[in-house]
Amino acid sequence: MFAVCIASMQSCKKDSSNNSGGGGGNTSTTVSTGVGTGPGGSVVTGTDPAVATTQGFFLGGWQGKTFTDPTNTQTVSKPSGIGATTVVVDLSQITTKVSSLLFGNNINPFMGQVVDQPVLLANITALSPNIIRAPGGSLSDVYFWNGDGNGNAAAPGDAPTNLLSATGAASAAGYWYGNNTQDWTLTLTNYYSVLAQTNSTGLITVNYAYARYGTGPTPVPTAAHLAAQWVRYDKGKTTYWEVGNECYGNWEAGYEIDQTQNHDGQPAIITGALYGAHFQVFADSMRAAAAQVGNTNIKIGAVLTSANDINSNDGVSNWNNGVLTAGGNSPDFYVVHNYYTPYNQNSTAAEILSTPSSQTTGMMSWIQTSVQNAGVTQKPVAMDEWNIEATGSSQNVSNIAGLHAVMTLGSILQAQISMASRWDLANGWDNGDDQGIFSNSSSASGEEPGANPWNARPAFYYMWFFQKYFGDRMVASAVNGSTDIVSYGSSFSSGQAGVVLVNQGSTDHIVNIQFNNFAIGSNYYYYELNGGTDNAPFSHDVMINGVGPASGKTGGPSNYSSIAAIAQGVSGGITVVVPAYGAVFLVADKK
Repeated sequence: MFAVCIASMQSCKKDSSNNSGGGGGNTSTTVSTGVGTGPGGSVVTGTDPAVATTQGFFLGGWQGKTFTDPTNTQTVSKPSGIGATTVVVDLSQITTKVSSLLFGNNINPFMGQVVDQPVLLANITALSPNIIRAPGGSLSDVYFWNGDGNGNAAAPGDAPTNLLSATGAASAAGYWYGNNTQDWTLTLTNYYSVLAQTNSTGLITVNYAYARYGTGPTPVPTAAHLAAQWVRYDKGKTTYWEVGNECYGNWEAGYEIDQTQNHDGQPAIITGALYGAHFQVFADSMRAAAAQVGNTNIKIGAVLTSANDINSNDGVSNWNNGVLTAGGNSPDFYVVHNYYTPYNQNSTAAEILSTPSSQTTGMMSWIQTSVQNAGVTQKPVAMDEWNIEATGSSQNVSNIAGLHAVMTLGSILQAQISMASRWDLANGWDNGDDQGIFSNSSSASGEEPGANPWNARPAFYYMWFFQKYFGDRMVASAVNGSTDIVSYGSSFSSGQAGVVLVNQGSTDHIVNIQFNNFAIGSNYYYYELNGGTDNAPFSHDVMINGVGPASGKTGGPSNYSSIAAIAQGVSGGITVVVPAYGAVFLVADKK
């Protein structure tokens, strides 16, 4: 049994520590006397840790955050009695600074031209991804940035009409073009416009697979030159670039090529060593092009796997070792993708919510092991695609996906990653198996029941509140009393302290919160988010302090940014109810 002292502000000891969040979860055995102080009533100031090698330059643009107390507030009755769960947040133990590049997203050409869609642009701006990756996932390797697809400047003459699938069967290549102005696709010009209109920076994936399937005499230099031309065209607007997308996978263009059309002796199936050698050619060409246009900060990433690939069943075995051994230290950063849940399985809520911490920790361990085994230097890590792949119960568009997003962001911070980009802004409804954070434009015709075009899904609201109520530094936090509750602590440069609480369980939990080494003020403010009553537990709705979407609609309330925060005094302790399959975003004022 654990002891609880928060509500009565008495000194006590803990005898259990069931769950930790906020980086390390390291707490002393004695809960401090008084709300907001350290041992003996003192406040110990934390020291920023050194920037980890896995973070590097992605943390270079860090800026402090200022939290402004909400003016629109409401009060509710505090839960009576002492809760069964205690969360201790220690501001003296700083895990990491919080990069603004953690909240990124992916755009893709099949969203359409989008610059004429004010609702979508307003939603993206509100989401504040800060970094938007393009031109897409797998289609990046069949994308020609300077073509229009109309014969004037289509695919290069040495790009074959057909490409091979994983089974060796040939089918139409299905190329995409950066200058196609039809309304069903997105021009490169409009991608740059979206970046400007949403205050975002770019992350561009160049077409590596062309170096594999190109039929000319020198396919690798030719493809690298095309990538370098894009860098010249970009004229320094973009810092972050990567060579190829999931090149190790048998679902990717270029995984297998027709050797009878190849003229530089490449194998039929790609290898990690081949990609590593080719990467150096691309990087050299792209860096030279960047220098010509004055882009002295260009960073180029190489594709790695996120899990053990030594005996891969659906791609290249031992990929990471081959890439790192052949590529050496030429990459500026490493690119990984993580879709957390098993592919195409009808995963339960418990299965989905169990993945963020374990999968992120395992991924980083695998990358670091791969680097060490190859004898190269650890570089910063960019997780530029992440989501879940559960199917069959509308998991992807649900409140559970929102909770998963919060837990993933927290786990990313704990793992000292400073660049992440969720997949993606919009896809297609697909009977609820849609990974888009917004509904697509055709949903107005009835594709998604109850959704307007570009309607925000539950994950949007969870990520919006995470950014607003999570500070610029992650600090240690620990949970005692329930394995359902996960916590992520933070502090603001303006002086406030915060915590995000996630309830993975199917029942509400009363939680008492203690902020250690913090001179607390008089009040704290918070929001409760949880799902609606539809399609339990995978509700298509999200409730914010009890306010849901308009009648007959899905997603969340349109007035989410103006809903009154719950305000309480710290006298008597900080106690909240974290709703079932829900979250609380809380900030305590400074003295």
